[in-house]
Amino acid sequence: MTIRRLNAMALLTGLSLVLFVIEMQVPPPLPLPGVRIGLANVVTVYAVFRFRPGEALMILLARIFLAAVFAGQAASLLYSLAGGLLCLAGMLCLKRLLSLSRLWLCSLIGAVLHNMGQLAAAVLLLGTSSVLAYFPVLALTGAAAGLFTGIVAQQMLHHCSFIKIKNTL
Repeated sequence: MTIRRLNAMALLTGLSLVLFVIEMQVPPPLPLPGVRIGLANVVTVYAVFRFRPGEALMILLARIFLAAVFAGQAASLLYSLAGGLLCLAGMLCLKRLLSLSRLWLCSLIGAVLHNMGQLAAAVLLLGTSSVLAYFPVLALTGAAAGLFTGIVAQQMLHHCSFIKIKNTL
C-alpha cells in the first residue's frame, strides 16, 4: 500500500465521520427508531468501487469505531458492526456482477443487507425474534436511503475520477 493510497483512505474515513456527525445533528426523516439516511455510507459505497476489499473494510471499520466514540453509544457499535459487515460483504459480491452504472443498485441492496445485519444483532442481543416484525419498515426505508446514497456515491465516483489512485487488484 502506498502513502498516497493510505492518505486517500484516511481522507475518506474523515469525510465519512464528518457526514456522520452532520447527520447526527439533523432530525431523522421519519419518526421511527433506526431510520436514518446514512450519509456516511456514501463513502463506503464509493470505497467498494474504488479500493481493494481489505481497504474498503479498513475504512468501514475505522468509521464504525470512531463514530461510536463520537456518538458515545457503545451499544450501537454492535448493531453498526453487524449491519456494516453484512452490507460490505454483499456489496463486494455485487460489485463483480454490476457495472459502475448500476452502483446505485448495489447500494440499495447493501442498505437492506445492513438492516438485516442490525436485526440479526438485535435478535442475538435481545434474545427474541419479535424484532423481526420491524423488518418490512426497515427494508423499505433502507432501500430508499440506499438508493439515495448510491446515487450520491455514483456521482462522487464520476466527478472524482480525476483523482488517480492506482488500483492494483
